[in-house]
Amino acid sequence: METRSFEKLGITTSLLGFGAMRLPLTAEGAIDEKPAEEMIDLAIHSGVNYIDTAYPYHKGASEPFVGRVLHKYPRKSFFLASKLPNWLVNSLDDAKRIFNEQLQRLQVDHIDFYLLHSLDGKAYDKMVELGIPSYLEELKASGKIRYIGFSFHSIYEDFAHIIRTRDWDFCQIQYNYLDTEEQAGIKGYLLAEKLGIPVIVMEPIKGGSLATLPPDLQQHLDELDSHASPASFALRWVGSHPFVKVILSGMSTLEQVADNLRTFSDFKKLDEKEYRALDTIGQTMRGRVGNGCTGCKYCMPCPFGVDIPGNFSLWNEYRMFQNYAMVKKQWENPNGQDGRPPVCTECGQCVPLCPQQINIPEDLKKVQDELSKAMASHEHL
Repeated sequence: METRSFEKLGITTSLLGFGAMRLPLTAEGAIDEKPAEEMIDLAIHSGVNYIDTAYPYHKGASEPFVGRVLHKYPRKSFFLASKLPNWLVNSLDDAKRIFNEQLQRLQVDHIDFYLLHSLDGKAYDKMVELGIPSYLEELKASGKIRYIGFSFHSIYEDFAHIIRTRDWDFCQIQYNYLDTEEQAGIKGYLLAEKLGIPVIVMEPIKGGSLATLPPDLQQHLDELDSHASPASFALRWVGSHPFVKVILSGMSTLEQVADNLRTFSDFKKLDEKEYRALDTIGQTMRGRVGNGCTGCKYCMPCPFGVDIPGNFSLWNEYRMFQNYAMVKKQWENPNGQDGRPPVCTECGQCVPLCPQQINIPEDLKKVQDELSKAMASHEHL
């Protein structure tokens, strides 16, 4: 198993981390515990020693399940990561209550890697106002957590603000060969490296999206190695960045665990030809998007309730992957119909607010047209 050293922390972890947010489910939607436990056992027995969960995963069921599985292993044999959900914290007492509940759920007396969960600039500033980072320092001093970090899903400017405010033990970002210009992106990775703050990567396969490519793009990988999975190429791209210390994979099947273990048990960094191929794939996919919406939400709220960035996100994802099935559930969700493009009155209030200078009303018409046609075609398959 490939390992990486956190020189800053004086520890070594497996490069592959087990993310417990997409565990297999029963027909009723609960964690299917038998195969899920087999997956974690296989990973641990194969050298994975970093297990990641969070308070809200699987509607609160992930932490208790992970705690039960890990309880049979020596506590010093693994690194356990969990997260404080900032959106549920409105006081210092909330943070204390949730943390103590997490220790009970996980059946441990300390958590190794503890993260402020899914921060953006405003959420972080709120945490500071409530005294949460100082509270985490107290927990660290008492031995109840070992390392303090944060996970991030926002724009680069917010990332730069957060990471520069303190000497974090680590940070966690979404990073893959398609999202180099999204969220923290390549600039965020390089900034963390410059500041000496170790990087843990989530969404290396973009929620599974990079595990299945359109045929014209898959051909690039087949020419390199027809036996290697697209997921393995995506993971190797991330792992070829030396300051990435852990790559979290949210695995859902035993087969996915086995495939990932093959990648990391005989890990090879990408060569120049492979880099070029993935760069070509990424550029091609990004070139297929409908517009350059970054999800900054400066256009929001729409006075008529249109979910402008949400619609553009679905449209761009559909165009990149040319696969309606990937957006079907969200596009057709009855709860989201009040925010779909037909609600737009073309008032134009959003247009001058867009930093990307997108003609939002016109592009919303394109979203509706293309995804409606895709839905109709999909229904006839």
